[in-house]
Amino acid sequence: MEFRKLILMLNILGLMANGEIGGARDVDRVDRQEIKSCKFPALYNFGDSNSDTGGRSASLDMVAPPNGETFFKAPSGRFCDGRLIIDFMAEELGLPYLSAYLDSIGSNFRHGANFATGGSSIRPGGYSPFHLQLQIGQFLQFKSRTTLLYKQLSDNNHSAKSPPLQSRLPRPQDFSDALYTFDIGQNDLAYGFEHTSEAETRESIPSMLDKLGEAIHQLYKAGARNFWVHNTGPIGCLPYSVIYYLPKPRNLDGKGCVEPQNKVAQEFNEQLRRKVLQLRAQLPAAALTYVDMYSAKYSLISNAKKLGFEDPSQFCCGSYYGYHIGCGEKAIVNGTVYGNPCPNPSEHISWDGIHYSEAANALLAKTVLDGSLADPKVSVGEACHSSMT
Repeated sequence: MEFRKLILMLNILGLMANGEIGGARDVDRVDRQEIKSCKFPALYNFGDSNSDTGGRSASLDMVAPPNGETFFKAPSGRFCDGRLIIDFMAEELGLPYLSAYLDSIGSNFRHGANFATGGSSIRPGGYSPFHLQLQIGQFLQFKSRTTLLYKQLSDNNHSAKSPPLQSRLPRPQDFSDALYTFDIGQNDLAYGFEHTSEAETRESIPSMLDKLGEAIHQLYKAGARNFWVHNTGPIGCLPYSVIYYLPKPRNLDGKGCVEPQNKVAQEFNEQLRRKVLQLRAQLPAAALTYVDMYSAKYSLISNAKKLGFEDPSQFCCGSYYGYHIGCGEKAIVNGTVYGNPCPNPSEHISWDGIHYSEAANALLAKTVLDGSLADPKVSVGEACHSSMT
C-alpha cells in the first residue's frame, strides 16, 4: 500500500509539472515574500455531503459501514471510505477535524464547526431540509450562544485553568479571524436535472447565487472576514449521472462524462466567479478566495489511468446497475450478491458513484490547497489576504 501511494504521488507530481493536473500552473504566482501565514484559529464550513463530517448521520440517517473503512476504520459520518477535502484542509491548517454542529456526542467546537449536511442545497426544497440559509441560521445561533456561555464560564471561573466545557467552546475573539468555507451547489443542479430540465436548471442559477451572496453578507455582518469558496465539480462525470442519463451516448464527451450537465455546471461556476467579484466590491474588508474545484476534478478524471486509478466510470461501493443498492446495503438477486465493496478503494476515484474516495480527495486537496487554482492565487493558509492580484 505504501509503495502504491509513492507511485501515485510521483505520477501526480509529474502531471502537475506538465500542466495536466490543475490547469495552467505556469501562471505567475503572487509574490511569496509579501504573504504571511494567516494562522486561522478556527474553521467554519457550510456545504453538502462533499464536506459533511457527520451532520446528516447525526440528524437524519446514520452513515453505515463500510463508509470510513480506509482511514477511520469505522463510519465517521462521512460519505467516503476515509477523509474528505475538508479534512485535508484542516490538517493543512493545523486544526483538528471538524465536529458536525448537529452531532451532540463527543463534539469539540474550540477550533470551529461544520454545518454541512449531506443532501443540502443552496436553495430550500431539495434533497435535505438543511439548506444553506438554515445552516447560516444555525451558525448565527451557535456564535451567539457559545459566546454568551464562554463569557459566563469565564466570569464564574477564578482559577488559572479553564473548566472542561469552556475548553471545548470557541473563543469569542476567534470568530473574526476564522476561515469560512463553502462547498455547495451540486445538489441544486442535481435536483434541477432530476425534477425539471437542463434549461430550467440553468435559468435558476442566478437565484441560487443570490442566496449564496446573501449568506456571505450575513456572515460578514456577524464579523466573518475570510472566505474560501469552492465552485461545483463536473457533475456529469459522476458515475451515477452517466448511468441514469437517458440521452447517452450522443451527449457523452471524450472522457465519458455527460456534456450537457457539465456545461450547466460550468455556467454555474462562471456566474459564481462573477458573484465573488461582486462581493469583493461590496465587502471591502473581506478576503474572498474563489477556488476552481471543477478543473481539479475534471483533470483528475481525465488522467485517471496515468495516476494508477481504475476507469473513473467505475465505483467501489453499492450498485446502480439494474438494482439500486446504497453503499452499506446488500441484496441478493437471482443468486448474485449486490453491495459488497471493492477490496481496494484507493484504486477508484469514485467511492459510491456520487462521492469521491479518500485517495481521490487526497490528490484533489494537494491540487487546490496550494492556491494554484485559486483567485487570488493564495494557499488556504494565506486566505486572509484580500488585496493580492
